[in-house]
Amino acid sequence: MATSIRLSRGGSKKRPYYRIVVADSRAPRDGKFIERIGSYNPVLPKGDEKRVVIDVERAKHWVAAGAQPTDRVARFLDAAGVKERAVRNNPKKAEPGQKAKDRAEDRATKAAEAAEAAEAAKAAAAEAAAAPAVEEAPVEEAAPAEEAAAEQTEG
Repeated sequence: MATSIRLSRGGSKKRPYYRIVVADSRAPRDGKFIERIGSYNPVLPKGDEKRVVIDVERAKHWVAAGAQPTDRVARFLDAAGVKERAVRNNPKKAEPGQKAKDRAEDRATKAAEAAEAAEAAKAAAAEAAAAPAVEEAPVEEAAPAEEAAAEQTEG
């Protein structure tokens, strides 16, 4: 019979409490189990000694008998010194998928094009400012005598 050491959930909604049990691997998560060897209360702070309680002797017995712990229980057993757990490293976990990479590349090219256009506009503005300005002749205002004569003829 294939046995596993796993968590069986208890507690109410949003207040989880787990029993560490040895069960037939085909049995449901919260169903029939062979033996309860500990408990795990994730609501308690990490430093609390009652957060994880394991009967180390029974855990050693079941590991020696061939029971396979789940990942979370393997962490607990490693901390208790029952079974060494191989440390995992997945460097590709945070790497984005191909579509996300393509979208990021498109955004980068658009941003580069916009930066080039802005740089060209700055260069054109600087060039226009550096060019000698053509002085326009000021528009001469009409003499006051001419304005007075124009008003008399109209009225």
